[in-house]
Amino acid sequence: MKIVSTDAAPPAVGPYSQAVIAGDLIFTAGQLGIDPQTGKLAEGIEAQTRQALTNLGAILGAAESSLDRVVKATVFLAHMEDFPAMNTVYAEFFPLQPPARSTVEVAQLPREALVEIEVIALKR
Repeated sequence: MKIVSTDAAPPAVGPYSQAVIAGDLIFTAGQLGIDPQTGKLAEGIEAQTRQALTNLGAILGAAESSLDRVVKATVFLAHMEDFPAMNTVYAEFFPLQPPARSTVEVAQLPREALVEIEVIALKR
């Protein structure tokens, strides 16, 4: 097992890692739409989704992988009515052969975020 960490994504705010490599798989922690430069949450579902996926791309890059190697994604939404907007941005990041995905509504996310996304990806 190998821990992955990068300054190109927000730091962990608790006792967890940004990602862990186990064998040929990379498991990321859930990412909010936080800008790693400012530490601030982006405004709106589209911007938060875009930033969360950008953060995931940075973490996967630090693990010598990329978003095109994602095999499973889990999306947590604060409001299911945000699904269409989230889905539109998500599709920009996975235009061809999108990974398997689950999307669930949750009661609340950290920092009052609207979306949190975690992925499982293959190493290169």
